[in-house]
Amino acid sequence: MEVFDDHACLLGEGPLWHPTRKALFWFDIFGKTLHSKGETRQSWSFDEHVSAAGWVDEDTLLMASALGLWRFDISSGARELVAPLEADNPITRSNDGRADPRGGFWIGTMGIKSEAHAGAIYRYYRGELRKLFDRITISNAICFAPDGRTAYFSDTFSKRIQKVALDDQGWPDSAPDVFADLRDAGLNPDGAVVDVEGNLWNAQWGAGRVACYGPDGAFRTSIALPASQATCPAFGGPDGKTLFVTSASDGVDEERGGMTFAMKTDVQGQREHQVTL
Repeated sequence: MEVFDDHACLLGEGPLWHPTRKALFWFDIFGKTLHSKGETRQSWSFDEHVSAAGWVDEDTLLMASALGLWRFDISSGARELVAPLEADNPITRSNDGRADPRGGFWIGTMGIKSEAHAGAIYRYYRGELRKLFDRITISNAICFAPDGRTAYFSDTFSKRIQKVALDDQGWPDSAPDVFADLRDAGLNPDGAVVDVEGNLWNAQWGAGRVACYGPDGAFRTSIALPASQATCPAFGGPDGKTLFVTSASDGVDEERGGMTFAMKTDVQGQREHQVTL
């Protein structure tokens, strides 16, 4: 695992490989900044927390902030509100999010100070923002099986990754069930992504690693990071086989804490799903 970008984010999150721009986008939530690195490197600053995005087209992202979902123009830096997101709740902000195979976008919220049960997980789809799960303390690990029939998510506080079956439109059609229980190992599930074989790759806060779990939830392997506070992985690169991982420097004194890392693998990642607005 090598350094992809040496900027030390306070809370790096939400890595997204844009497949047509061939660039990685990621956020520093506490720094209220969006970064991008491909042929060139760019950054955009905001007056509120920003945390996750999905790609809409060559020049547009759907971006989540503490106050809403925004149509963000990459070229101009302009943004337009698509839907408010807990805009009337001053104690919460957005956190982990990812586009789903049907063109929807899932986004989790949480308390700015990690207040217990203050957050929720939502899905934006065809103009509707619907709350799916509530009483979430730290929303994370939102990702999807390749066939679009299963979604995964976690409340990091619970130390468990959940799975839920989806209907033909991508909405949950059953109660969530435990996919991986990390309590005995004392591990904290953060962001996650699923490869083309259905294996789930989970960044584990405080453990300095990304762990891989098979479709059955069984542990398979792990990759060490040179920073303890791993936050979220993403597959990308020209062939989809580079594993990118964000990290956080807040609260630790580490040489590479908060940097963004990358590693060539023999694993084929899913192409990031395109959001339909």
